[in-house]
Amino acid sequence: LDAYSPADPSMPPNPLAHLSLRDRSEMQLQSEADRRSLPGTWTRSSPEHTTILRGGVRRCLQQQCEQTVRIVHAKVAQKSYGNEKRFFCPPPCVYLSGPGWRVKPGGGSQAQFPPHQAGETGPTVCGYMGLDSASGSAAETQKLNFEQQPDSREFGCAKTLYISDADKRKHFRLVLRLVLRGGRELGTFHSRLIKVISKPSQKKQSLKNTDLCISSGSKVSLFNRLRSQTVSTRYLSVEDGAFVASARQWAAFTLHLADGHSSQGDFLPREGYVRYGSLVQLVCTLTGITLPPMIIRKVAKQCALLDVDEPISQLHKCAFQFPGSPPGEGGTYLCLATEKVVQFQASPCPKEANRALLNDSSCWTIIGTESVEFSFSTSLACTLEPVTPVPLISTLELSGGGDVATLELHGENFHAGLKVWFGDVEAETMYRYGEPAVPGVRGPGALRRALLP
Repeated sequence: LDAYSPADPSMPPNPLAHLSLRDRSEMQLQSEADRRSLPGTWTRSSPEHTTILRGGVRRCLQQQCEQTVRIVHAKVAQKSYGNEKRFFCPPPCVYLSGPGWRVKPGGGSQAQFPPHQAGETGPTVCGYMGLDSASGSAAETQKLNFEQQPDSREFGCAKTLYISDADKRKHFRLVLRLVLRGGRELGTFHSRLIKVISKPSQKKQSLKNTDLCISSGSKVSLFNRLRSQTVSTRYLSVEDGAFVASARQWAAFTLHLADGHSSQGDFLPREGYVRYGSLVQLVCTLTGITLPPMIIRKVAKQCALLDVDEPISQLHKCAFQFPGSPPGEGGTYLCLATEKVVQFQASPCPKEANRALLNDSSCWTIIGTESVEFSFSTSLACTLEPVTPVPLISTLELSGGGDVATLELHGENFHAGLKVWFGDVEAETMYRYGEPAVPGVRGPGALRRALLP
């Protein structure tokens, strides 16, 4: 099915600021000073190390050495019982992107990954993914081999992960461990929280309990499984500017709920929880390509229910009807034909006027998705220590101006060893251990202070 209204995805902004970790030699030289430092004091690297680092930072900015690890996964996971294994669907995927993967640590231009030896084949980086362990014991992991995609990203997928009934947790995280060829560990990365459910809810959903409801603007994945066979699972995806049904890769789509006052041909998204019978639009989060507006219908016993308006829930069976069908006809629905996405003409149900007869290929399962990205650069690293935990910035607060301006950073994985740079200028950094702080800056015309509360 061709794209309805393609939109070029926006290019990522150039990096303006970044965090850096002091290397081992600098930490040794400053260990005495750090022990004398008290929480709430401004610190900066020694002039000698600042000079050394500045040259590397400039090369890093010029060569665009950023490396990004992106984990995409479902919001919920269905628990397995007994000897069965309900593999996570869609399967968790990992994408490695950014030019920094091809830069040698230390600022060189050679590939970061160790070169292939004679007769040596296979990926230059591999991953191991599993569930985090509440007991602290080593959890079962699955090895990921990364393959290069046409867009130059490296792609890996964990197809056989599951959670057994012996695990009594209501939530868990996925853990990704990346290792370079030669055994050097790059780091350990965690997904967002995943909710464990026993099975899809068959009860009529209510907005009194919105835990499993799907809201407008959230990210979802759609998959089709013929005759309930796992090997026949296909995911709605986008390839070469067209929608396809892929057996290997899935795409996340933003599900927009239409404003009830939208005119013909004009789609105005609105907030709220999505209900059956609503006009919605699916937008690919990676490419920005969209499907035409469609009416989402609940599916029961391979029939589209035309009179149901309850909220949509995770892992529900649904169908997408193209609007404009004459009354009394079954309507046209989004459907797959092997790897193609086509339209299917449904038939009206002879026994019930509020139902339309569908085929297997026009019945989709909907599930919410999450993603988390970690961006860093190892091109300046003087040590072989892992890059994790990667500092994650959630909010920035700028206060004051000129000589009295300070940028306050809020997030996770901050510690006293971090330094903040604005371009090739290192800022004075204060780490406040979670205490509330007052923003401020020193230095005319440019920021010179950063606060890590």
